Amino acid sequence: MILSPSMLSADFSKLGEQIKEVENAGAQWLHIDVMDGIFVPNISFGACVYKSLRDKSNLFFDVHLMITEPERYVEDFAKAGADIITFHVEATKKADECIEKIHALGKKAGISLNPGTPVDAVKPYLDKVDMVLVMSVNPGYGGQSYIEEVNPKITELRKLCGDDFLIEVDGGVKKSNIKSVVDLGANVVVAGSAVFNDDITGSIKGLLEEV
Repeated sequence: MILSPSMLSADFSKLGEQIKEVENAGAQWLHIDVMDGIFVPNISFGACVYKSLRDKSNLFFDVHLMITEPERYVEDFAKAGADIITFHVEATKKADECIEKIHALGKKAGISLNPGTPVDAVKPYLDKVDMVLVMSVNPGYGGQSYIEEVNPKITELRKLCGDDFLIEVDGGVKKSNIKSVVDLGANVVVAGSAVFNDDITGSIKGLLEEV
């Protein structure tokens, strides 16, 4: 299981220091939420923020685009240091083009679906992408509770995609439920407030020990 702490929950006054602590504690990925204020209500940050971290971190940069028409910005995020770029199936009418652009830039491509979006929406792309991200909260805000109704989607995707395919779950995952999420079929787990708190190292180790 890959743990991908969400940078959105970090203390931005200590960002470099906290990202280094996350890496030293055993996390493999860093989840980077990009929000445009259109596809989701909030605005987060652009590529320039995580570009400043790229030379200071060996973490795999897991960039999650919660933006409308992501195909317009894929190149910017790739150049800033993303390793995988995930976009929402609900946010574009050009999913094939988006996937092709990401791969042409030498990056892995992921596709995401919101809690209310069925697996059928991403089925046409499963043989083209490297990962599916299942949102287990409504995107745009941190600190929400896990939506149990998404569980059948995780199981369905695992059956469709096979044992080694990357299935990421994002939202409301913490120490008390991370094992059940992995047991359903997730092999990449995003955690925000469950990591970025008063004991980052202890929190990461505690999450990893559960699985």
